[in-house]
Amino acid sequence: MSKLKNFKYLSHSISIVWRSAKSEALFTILFLMILSVIPLLTVYLMKLTVDSVTAGIASTEKSVVFLRILLYIGLIGAATAINHLVTSLSGLVSERLSLKVLDHLSDVLHHKSIEVDLEYYENPDYYDTLHRAQQGAIHKPTSAFNSCVHVLQNAFSMLGMMAILLSFHWLVSLVLVVAVIPGLVFRLKFSRRLFNWDRSQTSAQRHTFYYNYLLTGDLFAKEIRLFQLGPLFIKRFHDVRQTLRNEKLSIAKKRTVAEILAQFVTVLTIYGSFAFMAWRTVYGYITLGDLIMYYQAFQRGLNFFAAVLKSGASLYEDTLYLSNLFEFLQLQPRVVSPAKPRPMVRQFKRGIELENVSFTYSATNRLILHNISLSIRAGEHIALVGQNGAGKTTLIKLICRLYDPSSGRIFFDGTDIREFDVNELRRHISVIFQDFVRYHLRVKDNIWFGNIYLDEKSGYIKESAIAAGIDPVIQGLPHGYDSVLGKMFEHGQELSIGEWQKIALARAFIREAQIIVLDEPTSAMDAKAEYEIFEKFKDLARGKTAFLISHRLSTARLADRIVVLDGGTIVEEGTHAELISRDGLYARMFGLQSRYYK
Repeated sequence: MSKLKNFKYLSHSISIVWRSAKSEALFTILFLMILSVIPLLTVYLMKLTVDSVTAGIASTEKSVVFLRILLYIGLIGAATAINHLVTSLSGLVSERLSLKVLDHLSDVLHHKSIEVDLEYYENPDYYDTLHRAQQGAIHKPTSAFNSCVHVLQNAFSMLGMMAILLSFHWLVSLVLVVAVIPGLVFRLKFSRRLFNWDRSQTSAQRHTFYYNYLLTGDLFAKEIRLFQLGPLFIKRFHDVRQTLRNEKLSIAKKRTVAEILAQFVTVLTIYGSFAFMAWRTVYGYITLGDLIMYYQAFQRGLNFFAAVLKSGASLYEDTLYLSNLFEFLQLQPRVVSPAKPRPMVRQFKRGIELENVSFTYSATNRLILHNISLSIRAGEHIALVGQNGAGKTTLIKLICRLYDPSSGRIFFDGTDIREFDVNELRRHISVIFQDFVRYHLRVKDNIWFGNIYLDEKSGYIKESAIAAGIDPVIQGLPHGYDSVLGKMFEHGQELSIGEWQKIALARAFIREAQIIVLDEPTSAMDAKAEYEIFEKFKDLARGKTAFLISHRLSTARLADRIVVLDGGTIVEEGTHAELISRDGLYARMFGLQSRYYK
């Protein structure tokens, strides 16, 4: 990584801090100036105090001298009190700044997460990038800002101490600089080594998070107990953690040895310089107060210089890890709205057309759909059938523009869907996928999320629940539509899989859409419940274009036309009777299923 990139990341992070916590940043800079001046003041006041005490020993007007000493001590006390006050206030402001920046960056990460293409979620590299951004990098802009503040604060104080030391002897100032160089070199070296190691082990670290998720998540609890997988997953978690721990400790041990050597050089420097100052005091070159002042200036100057270098090294570390954050933020979606989108058609007249559509996931280069051409009339109900992996769900995702085709085009009423605003287009589509979401929130939220543009208190929520056949179950819950579902939160009510599926159906029904898609929506229902749902679906979808994906071919008969996919291509299409008469793939699949109902 170039130094120019490091500086660019640093400037971006400071800009983030400034935008999200401007007042706190200004107060931090003010406190910086105060805290950098106080040490210089106290060192000089201590010199005046010691010299006054020395003079007072031989003075005949001791009361006058003592009053002056009390004044100096009072000023030192006042400076110390101000230092403690400002330090405490600085800590409070720093905490406010940190929380505001963290909240702001969380919003940024969340917006980026929903902005990136769905295809990113098919790529393990994306998860590595997201993990690095979430685990630590999100805190780095605040850390980088604080490191900058500490560098400036300690640098101002250090320069003041060096100015005092220059009045004593130029050699002492030079020694001060040389004493901290070894520590800086070692710190930068191991910072880079630790960062490279951390980045190389992202996948292993994600494995530990995954095993922890398996062991603690409710989705896996039954199977883990039934198959006695707990001890195995614990062992795997422990093995990966042990490898990571040993490697990180190896780097830490080498860093510790280097730091001990650097500290040894620093100690020799401090007390060698003190001996030189004591020698000059004994021989009368400087006063006892000068000795105290110069020694304190040297010791504090060394501490400030070390703090400058430490903060500078921390700043260097921060810029390294900031690359993880900005690597994620720089991800750009390819499925985007045009600069001047065309208005979405409010009511289909012609329908939907797919023209030579092919699709390949970039992460695998595996062809999912190949040269699909299909015309769907406005208001027509289409059943998509085929074996698992035939491309049915992928085809729907392309129509929803969750992906763009690798080649070919999709038209709504003769207009390429890439010419519409993405969000406006999706607003006209209602989908319930087979892996629908179970929101552990209120019942009314679970349904209302299907159309958040409606009033949350709308009667459509209950109407949709009735249409989905779930209203009687909801009425039987402790708080009706205000009942919390799932077991993640207190007083949550768990539903059966079939009941959850009806909630998801209600969510699909509430959406005022031209296109309705049911992707295996009734897989957890019995035949009677499935039949009732599809009868209601036919009524709700009347006049709308509908897609039905189901492995139960008996339900496919409800569609106007059946499209059969195999290996990513359309191999047959027609009505149920037509396809049976052709004795092709559909007829064979239907024959196999019908055996189970005899």
